[in-house]
Amino acid sequence: MDANGSSESPEEPKKAKRGKSKTPQKKAKESVLTQKSPAEFFAENKNIAGFDNPGKSLYTTVRELVENSLDSAESISELPNIEITIEEINKSKFNTMIGLGDHERVDEELYDDFESTKAREKRLAKEARFQETQAKNAALGKKVKEPSVMKGPKGRGEASFFRVTCKDNGRGMPHDDIPNMFGRVLSGTKYGLKQTRGKFGLGAKMALIWSKMSTGLPIEIASAMRGQNYISFCRLDIDIHRNIPHVHLHEKRENMDQWHGAEIQVIIEGNWTTYRSKILHYMRQMAVITPYAQFLFRFISDLADKNMTIRFARRTDVMPPVPLETKHHPSAVDLLLIKRLIAETSKQNLLQFLQHEFVNIRKSYAERLIGEMGPDFSPKMHVKSLTSQQIVRIHQLFRQAKFDDPSGDCLSPAGEYNLRLGIIKELKPDMVATHASSPQVFEGHPFIVEAGISLGGKDVRQGLNIFRFANRIPLLFEQGADVITRTALKRINWSSYKINQMQDKIGVFVSIVSTKIPFKGTGKEYIGDDITEISSAVKSAIKQCCLQLKSKIMKKLQARERQERKRNLFRYVPDASRAVMEVLEEMAQHHEPKRPRYDGEDGELLRKVASQDITEMTFREILSHHVEQVDYEMAIEYATQSGASEEPREAVYLSSLEGTHDFIDFHSPVFVFRLIP
Repeated sequence: MDANGSSESPEEPKKAKRGKSKTPQKKAKESVLTQKSPAEFFAENKNIAGFDNPGKSLYTTVRELVENSLDSAESISELPNIEITIEEINKSKFNTMIGLGDHERVDEELYDDFESTKAREKRLAKEARFQETQAKNAALGKKVKEPSVMKGPKGRGEASFFRVTCKDNGRGMPHDDIPNMFGRVLSGTKYGLKQTRGKFGLGAKMALIWSKMSTGLPIEIASAMRGQNYISFCRLDIDIHRNIPHVHLHEKRENMDQWHGAEIQVIIEGNWTTYRSKILHYMRQMAVITPYAQFLFRFISDLADKNMTIRFARRTDVMPPVPLETKHHPSAVDLLLIKRLIAETSKQNLLQFLQHEFVNIRKSYAERLIGEMGPDFSPKMHVKSLTSQQIVRIHQLFRQAKFDDPSGDCLSPAGEYNLRLGIIKELKPDMVATHASSPQVFEGHPFIVEAGISLGGKDVRQGLNIFRFANRIPLLFEQGADVITRTALKRINWSSYKINQMQDKIGVFVSIVSTKIPFKGTGKEYIGDDITEISSAVKSAIKQCCLQLKSKIMKKLQARERQERKRNLFRYVPDASRAVMEVLEEMAQHHEPKRPRYDGEDGELLRKVASQDITEMTFREILSHHVEQVDYEMAIEYATQSGASEEPREAVYLSSLEGTHDFIDFHSPVFVFRLIP
């Protein structure tokens, strides 16, 4: 301890000084608070919207444009006519479009597909040995392997660019709204509570973002509304950091053909080779679920053998009703939603607010709910004056009270008729059965499950072929974890319905429509298997289809058995006729007319045999006719006994279409009868 009372040793301060002089302390850097716009967020996390890679981006762009076109046409009850064109753009043409001259490589070693002389010699020697082995195996008659080892130098290769164009005959867009509808992320017209194909306000905007990221080229939109004498043309891209449109050109052009709809053109990087089958599969499934739409798909390339044109023709003009916007069910709301509804409502008091902003709350029930909330609440209290604590009390009561389930009137399923027609049109199966469930509910949201099962068909592989739809759009990815796939594979005993799961060509079609599809993940690719209500409804719908098919299969098997039995009986007709004839001829020889041993019909028969009025051919004809008659009578008897319970009777619905059409349709799962006054 020193004189000042300090217990510090004299060496310690020196050490500290020396350390301070050698490594001066750095001033801590102040953190800067930054914000990202929605466009910037989705640009950095593009996989959320299905833009994982160039191939998936091309598929997702096609899908988003097609679904927007369908929504647009259906919203005005117009039979959709949609044209989709994918034009391949080579590197030279792309460089010309962006004003960049072609440039040849100078230093090959800079590129990731560079191959050194030694590596090339090694690869060529390996390929030569492989070819020699293949030739020897072919000479000895052995199985020749595919030349999978014959690969060129590793490299990502040249980027591929495509111009994607989608044209429809839908509603079109107001001239002044076009920039914001395409150049501002999370803006759209699908945020109400109703059944829609999309909800996130992304769609074509993500295609625009991907275009900006991969090519830097703007999107072009042409649009006209019904009865409009001009076409709105807009060329724009998006300011990623500010989430606002950057308009290059926005003008009105003459609409000489009185066309209405939208035509969207975007140039993006893509991969047609790996995603060709997915895109065509998507178009085929879309033709199944929307047989009232006509699709024209074109792929254009500089190589003529790659070009293709496929038309998915319209099969019917019967469209599902336009989905209606509905109000929220009390059991499906949270605190934030209640606060938003209070802020946006035009109702003055709490009683009116409960009655008109929610479904299934009548005036008497609203008064009972308010009475249950406590003395701080009254029917006449101003709804805008509710405190945060009072809103929490309303939310708690909504979670605990019981309410009638919402109806499915706001939903727009494809309909058994359209589903059956779409399956027949695209797959051409030997048998098909369909079923639609009654509206059911999960978490306050109504949903309907439609199912179809087909057997046999064109281009259908053996085993289960599962086709999934959500709000009338095909789901092609992440199939293994989906509730429809798991139900079909694990919860249905196909053999009990006389269906061979491994050998028969089985098509399983399940469509779920709801005001809220419980997708797992932001990619909207599959529906989880953890929701009991949906899982049970899917299983029940598939089983109902299987029961219908079992009845048809049993009839087919019985008809086959009858044919086999008839064939066997016909096989014995000649032998039986010959044997009977030999016995009768022997009896006729010993029959004496003067002292007849047989009289009546027996004697007459023997006399005809003796005089050859009856021959072996006579018996063949009689026996053949008898076999035919017995088979016919058995079929009639079977039909009479089983006809009443052969198949469940289907309801027939009478409804009038909206618009200017002057006719009435009688709907059934298997036909639509149109009555024109």
